[in-house]
Amino acid sequence: MSELTKIDGLHALSGQYNALLCDAWGVIHDGVSLFPEAADALFQFRRSCGPVIIVTNAPRPSSIIPAQLDRLRLPRNAYDGVVTSGDATRAEIKRRMPGPFYCLGPEKDDPLYEGLDLEFSSLEDARFIICTGLVDDQTESPEVYRDLLERAVRRGSVMICANPDTIVRWGGRLIYCAGALGELYRSLGGEVVYGGKPHPPIYQLAKIKLKELNADGAGPRRILVIGDGLATDIAGANAQGLDAVFVSGAGGIHEGELDCESIRQMMDAERVHAVATMEALRW
Repeated sequence: MSELTKIDGLHALSGQYNALLCDAWGVIHDGVSLFPEAADALFQFRRSCGPVIIVTNAPRPSSIIPAQLDRLRLPRNAYDGVVTSGDATRAEIKRRMPGPFYCLGPEKDDPLYEGLDLEFSSLEDARFIICTGLVDDQTESPEVYRDLLERAVRRGSVMICANPDTIVRWGGRLIYCAGALGELYRSLGGEVVYGGKPHPPIYQLAKIKLKELNADGAGPRRILVIGDGLATDIAGANAQGLDAVFVSGAGGIHEGELDCESIRQMMDAERVHAVATMEALRW
C-alpha cells in the first residue's frame, strides 16, 4: 500500500512548493457556498509560497469563472488565475471545425461556443457531439440519454466531453456531470475526447499560465495539486509527475470517508497516490 500522511492544513507543506493548482468544486466551494477556510488557505499560500491557479473541470471559458467565484465571495486576491476544462475543450473543438456539431447540454454552458464559427446540426447530420452536461442536472440521470447516445454511436459520431467529472456535490447532494454521459457513451462503443482533468491539455494550459506569471518566463518548478477527485485531480497530477494533496471532506465527492486507512484503500483501488490528505482546504 502507498504511504499517506494526514495533515491539518497547507502550512504543513509550506516551503516545499512554490505554485499551487487547486480544484474548485468540492475543494473551494460546493456550488452553493464557499467553504469556511478555503479563501484564507489560498491567500496564505500566495503570500508565503507562490501563485495559485484554480484548475476546474467547468465546461465554460475561464473568463467567466471569476464572476461566479465573486458571487460565492471568494476574494480575487486568493488566486492568480483560472484554467478550465472549457478552455481545453475549445482547443479540441477548433481542431475539428467547422463540424458539423450536435450540442448536448444546458443553455448555461453556451458561453463555451462564443467566438467560434461552428456549424451546428441535428444529431443525424453531426460528425461530432459536444457534451457539456445533462440538460437538467437537477432531475435527470445519464440513462435518460441512452437512446440518443446509442443512435450517435451507430453513426460513428465522436463525443467531445467538456467536463470529465462524473458527479459533483451540489449543496448537500450529488448530481451528474458531462463525464457520466461520456462514460456511458464509451460503454456503448463510442469514441470520447476529453480536455479536462485528468487529461494533459488542461495541465498544459495551467503551466503556460504559471509561466506567464513569472517575470523571467521560466515558470515555477515545484507545483502542488489539490483536489477531491481521485480519478480526475489525483490521477491527473500523478500523470503529470506532480505531488498532490487529496481533500477527503468539506463537501467533496468522497465526503465522510475521512480515516487514513479507507482513503489509502480507495487510492490503491484507483492506482493513484498523494503526498498527503486533509479533511478540508485550510492553511
